[in-house]
Amino acid sequence: MSHDPVRWHSFETMTRFMRAVFTGIGVPEEDAAVCADVLISADRRGIDSHGAGRLKTIYYDRIVHHKTQLPTTLTTIVREGPTTAVVDGGNGMGMVVSKRCMDMAIAKAREYGLGMVVARNSTHYGIAAYYPMMAAEAGMVGLTGTNARPSIAPTFGVDNMLGTNPLVFAMPTDEPFPFTNDYATSISQRGKIESYARAGRPLPPSWVIGRDGQPMTDPEQTLAALDNGTAALAPLGGIGEETGGYKGYGYATVVEILSAALQQGAFLRQLSGFENGKRTPAKLGHFFLAMNIECFTDVAAFKKTCGDILRALRASAKAPGADRIYTCGEKEWLAEQERRDKGVPVNTALARQLVAMRDEIGLDKDEYPFDPS
Repeated sequence: MSHDPVRWHSFETMTRFMRAVFTGIGVPEEDAAVCADVLISADRRGIDSHGAGRLKTIYYDRIVHHKTQLPTTLTTIVREGPTTAVVDGGNGMGMVVSKRCMDMAIAKAREYGLGMVVARNSTHYGIAAYYPMMAAEAGMVGLTGTNARPSIAPTFGVDNMLGTNPLVFAMPTDEPFPFTNDYATSISQRGKIESYARAGRPLPPSWVIGRDGQPMTDPEQTLAALDNGTAALAPLGGIGEETGGYKGYGYATVVEILSAALQQGAFLRQLSGFENGKRTPAKLGHFFLAMNIECFTDVAAFKKTCGDILRALRASAKAPGADRIYTCGEKEWLAEQERRDKGVPVNTALARQLVAMRDEIGLDKDEYPFDPS
């Protein structure tokens, strides 16, 4: 991020700007607060691929310019039992749909030990870890997954069939941060490629393959090729079976099934966002699971054991040349401590997006003085 012209020096200012943008395009204030909180959570944790960098392209443009997403979120409970529910998101804000679903799952787990809620007809829900971390904060184990627009090729294939389909857990520990594994079932994902494009950096050659089976490294060309189906992301483990690519392919398929079959939602190519050359709603599916630790053991005992496991892993022998060993969620926690002091970097491309939204909505230029030069 050495080329970033500015840093957003306050999480509070950043949050206020995003809330103003969301309300400026018709999102109710309470929902706008949820959406901004999900995005700022990504930026705080150093996950720039899912923070302010997606405000315009994934939310603003789809509501204002593409007319494929609704700013108001009217969720409907389609089916419900003591520990389960199916929710229709009504093509509203995915973050709002998802927070409501995880709140329901936590409430059910608090009463019955386990709670699982699935959603259909939703939209992009931001940083996946946000929702399991809600469960962890409530003294529970949290799990979520979502399907997405086709990006990953199946093993021995080149068609982008599966989404990046994260499968994300969060577990409370006795450390300052929960254990959280937040990543896609592909080697990389579209948001990271978008970050490379904004920064003008070439992609590593192992991330994406074209129809000819050759790697693609130009991020702009790659994004266009992913859109028109002439490129695909490699699953975790890589292309083929030699390095275990079938494992990432298998997990991506698990997420696809749980994000579509339980709630009878859209799947695979139905999630492309296009039909007959025209943009269409996302129609994404998500699932959320909360497990009440108190039904199994004492929460404090669980947290200590979890922490003991993580500390033992970090204390194990390091590879030659390695500075340290990390555990899941640790780097994100460290990034948040640094950014709390130094601010969040805003590169030139992102600054231009922020200025465009600010000026279109008519926000105060003195309050949000982004310099895209």
